[in-house]
Amino acid sequence: MQRQIFARKSDVGATIMVANVVELTESKREIQHLNQVLSAQKQAFRQNPMPTANERIENLNRLKKMILKYEDEICEAINTDFSSRSKDETLIAEIMSVVSGINYCIKNLRKWMRPEKRHVNLLFQPASAKVVYQPKGVVGIVVPWNYPVFLSLGPLCFAMAAGNRAMIKMSEFTPKTSEFLKKIISETFDDNMINVVTGEADVAQEFTKKPFDHLLFTGSTTVGSHVMRAAADNLTPVTLELGGKSPAIIAPDAPMHDAVDRVCFGKSFNAGQTCVAPDYVLCPSDQVDAFVDSYRDTFARLYPTIKDNTDYTAIVDDRQYQRLRSWIEDARAKGAEVIEINPANENLQSGTRKLPLHIVLNPTDDMTIMQEEIFGPILPVITYNSMNEAINHINDRPRPLALYYFGYNVQEQEHVLAKTHAGGVCLNDAIMHVALDDLPFGGIGPSGMGAYHGHEGFLTFSHAKSVLSKPRFNSGKLAYAPYGKTIHKMIYKFFIR
Repeated sequence: MQRQIFARKSDVGATIMVANVVELTESKREIQHLNQVLSAQKQAFRQNPMPTANERIENLNRLKKMILKYEDEICEAINTDFSSRSKDETLIAEIMSVVSGINYCIKNLRKWMRPEKRHVNLLFQPASAKVVYQPKGVVGIVVPWNYPVFLSLGPLCFAMAAGNRAMIKMSEFTPKTSEFLKKIISETFDDNMINVVTGEADVAQEFTKKPFDHLLFTGSTTVGSHVMRAAADNLTPVTLELGGKSPAIIAPDAPMHDAVDRVCFGKSFNAGQTCVAPDYVLCPSDQVDAFVDSYRDTFARLYPTIKDNTDYTAIVDDRQYQRLRSWIEDARAKGAEVIEINPANENLQSGTRKLPLHIVLNPTDDMTIMQEEIFGPILPVITYNSMNEAINHINDRPRPLALYYFGYNVQEQEHVLAKTHAGGVCLNDAIMHVALDDLPFGGIGPSGMGAYHGHEGFLTFSHAKSVLSKPRFNSGKLAYAPYGKTIHKMIYKFFIR
């Protein structure tokens, strides 16, 4: 009744009130529904707390068939959300990567599930010991907007391989993709197995407060701290896949074309809207001009045009677009030299959210681009005069999610690896380590906590349960009170000296 009364009014304020009432009602409905689904999933897990390998493989194959069946529709939904998203980038980063991860899990699952025998020392003999990998239960997955399929179904496949059930909170900033995934997941799996949750930020906040058996969040460092705080109330274990400012070091003797070719790919893929995209470059001070010239040529070769080029992805929404524009102006106003690389000199000021690559020279610490993760096609270039200076620059700042080193001197590669910390590293490449099936992916410190992908993905969503098994004969009686000389001799002979 209240909504009908508001609808008869024509003023702007009443229209806003109608929208707020509708949004509030939808949010309450989503929150109520996620409570019901979580309860149902926990009950279903109690009925089958240790799914067999065949059950898990069947579920993984079902997920794979779903993705392949709807790959064109998935690509189109993501393209709509971004206003222009390269279909090939979606196929590579979203479809191929998830399917590859599923295949990897299926191939290795039986081996991962086997109990591991552990050594039993003399004090505990006769006995046997093993570690059993048990599903944790219901996993919550919070998904960002930049890779909505890879960062939802990717962790899901490892959670399913470990035998869990899952609830997925999709981003409100990719509404078409979120709704489509919700639709096809509900067609493919029962709600008490896999469920997709949509809704605004308030639903996400409620989602992270729920007593999941494990929670995986992918997003910013700032929000990650709030997620961890919310999970703490339930002592929910968390995996945080965050971000940060990932540096790319170009060694003095590195062929500039090789380095730029790979930095440009990593920075341009998804228009830089990638958590492991090179955030800034550390370049030898006497090679900056060579770097800029090579970057112009490389970018023009990859993207001769921008505005109507379907290979070049747009910024996801106007809010993110305006953020990046304001950061460019902030750098320019504070004295940086900003070089826009727009090969065809197109007018990109209106009618598009395509943003060309901007190289920023002479950046300073008071500029926003040097304080925040950029997450877009802006590339600051910082000069250095020695490798130790470059390393110190990295170590003076929060530990990044990724670090890239370009140069073929093996001794210097090892020096950089030993003296820096990062979630992951590529030597002479950028961003590609994330797609390698057998490598764990995760951050360190401000860039994240825990890891998944590879065998580590199975371990993250499993509880390693230790099991000690003893026969009827009880050698442990030697350690029972009252204590005497025999136990003293054993302690000193076998365990202390």
